[in-house]
Amino acid sequence: MPAKRYIVKLSEDERAQLTEIASKQRVDAERKLRAQILLRTDQGEHGPAEIDASIAAVFGVHSRRIEHLRARVCEVGPIAALERRSFTRPSERTLDGRGEAHLIALTRQEPPTGRAHWTLQLLADRLVELKIVNHIDDNTVGRVLKKMNSKSI
Repeated sequence: MPAKRYIVKLSEDERAQLTEIASKQRVDAERKLRAQILLRTDQGEHGPAEIDASIAAVFGVHSRRIEHLRARVCEVGPIAALERRSFTRPSERTLDGRGEAHLIALTRQEPPTGRAHWTLQLLADRLVELKIVNHIDDNTVGRVLKKMNSKSI
């Protein structure tokens, strides 16, 4: 088995804070579990330095979860690692309300000459032609139409 990549060594102050969190009754269950796991992974002078497999068995979690927690402790510190990671939207929405309205209006129009009905790709191309968006994927068009419950195409 490979050596641990991330080693957790807690100071006495950090251990005291984690012990307090782990022993509280009114605390988020996930936060309490993380504190308990960190106390057992501590390889400092006062820590038990248990192996991940035994900790995983005690708490009924996968050992990868413990590895990820140790990595997070090395990145942000033990107290900050107790908090959930914040989610940030990767990018801005492609179609705003105005763009969605144009898309719905397009589906109500007659399809291009030679076509029996609109396809997602045709709709995406038309939105770009009309300069409503600079670029849009046909999958995005499909998701927007599904969200709007459009049965037009």
